Amino acid sequence: MKIVITGNMGYVGPRLLEQLRASIPGAVLIGIDTGYFAHCLTGVTVFPESRLDIQYFSDLRRPPQDLFKGADAVVHLAAISNDPMGDRFKEVTHDINFQASIDLAKKAKDAGVSRFVFASSCSVYGFAEGDARSEQAPLNPLTAYAKSKIGMEEELEKLADENFVVTCLRFATACGASDRLRLDLVLNDFVAGAIASKQITVLSDGTPWRPLIHVNDMALAMDWAIQRSSANGGEFLALNSGSNGWNYQVRELAEAVADIIPGVEVSINKDAPVDKRSYKVDFGLYEKLAPDYQPKMTLNSAIEDLAERLDFMKFSDSDFRNSQLIRLKVLSQHCEQGRLNSQLEWQ
Repeated sequence: MKIVITGNMGYVGPRLLEQLRASIPGAVLIGIDTGYFAHCLTGVTVFPESRLDIQYFSDLRRPPQDLFKGADAVVHLAAISNDPMGDRFKEVTHDINFQASIDLAKKAKDAGVSRFVFASSCSVYGFAEGDARSEQAPLNPLTAYAKSKIGMEEELEKLADENFVVTCLRFATACGASDRLRLDLVLNDFVAGAIASKQITVLSDGTPWRPLIHVNDMALAMDWAIQRSSANGGEFLALNSGSNGWNYQVRELAEAVADIIPGVEVSINKDAPVDKRSYKVDFGLYEKLAPDYQPKMTLNSAIEDLAERLDFMKFSDSDFRNSQLIRLKVLSQHCEQGRLNSQLEWQ
């Protein structure tokens, strides 16, 4: 089996490579990444891309001509990957996350790829009061990032057929240790604050709901989707990917971290304006369709996993929100120092 992974040099990619090397040992793994975050390695003993057969350094908007030749599956991770980056680079977010991504999917289909796995997001539900949102619930994307995910899903549904099986995994908010760790994710932020300064600062009033998924379990879901047949969910499937046990209010996450890491003070901004990104998600369909690929990590094990990685890194930066561990800071620095232009193209 030949698998192309886009955006493999980000937060999720290194863990996915480990998973696929273990589950499909004979697979030919091809990575393509523009390299924005290639240098953001965190506590590694093995270069993650050593697990690949080929690594392309290429802008997604101009992929190599023969990228998909002989490929059986594509896992599409590449994106401007969160709300702050999407807000700063709205036009580029549309160009990469939507237009270039659709063009890529069409090229993959034309080349004979039979499985296309898209990393979508539960953020498409936006502000959703009341019951947990199933896949049939109304969508309310509030940001450029979330809107790009829905746009991509809609176009992929048009491409899907018996020879091009598409799985859109609407992931919960990612967390956990990675060879390219990000701290601009809610649980990762809390653990970093607890370790660096014994202080967790909750910027909201703590009441918004967030479903979470560990990066290891994201890799499990993508492994399943690569091998999914159309008989199990249809030629096109948009699927909430996570666990019903991982729907938490933000303050619960902070309190869980403080329970595990001793001497930590939790500060909640009770006067903060209402955070419109609040949603509970129903992951029942994923449990039904992929019973052997269900999340294995718990909240406590995720916190311990992060703390262990940060300790290995000798992490102590109380000003980490202005560091290279925040993806927007990395892109901004590339631009300020002239390495990237306003369209996020290398100079």
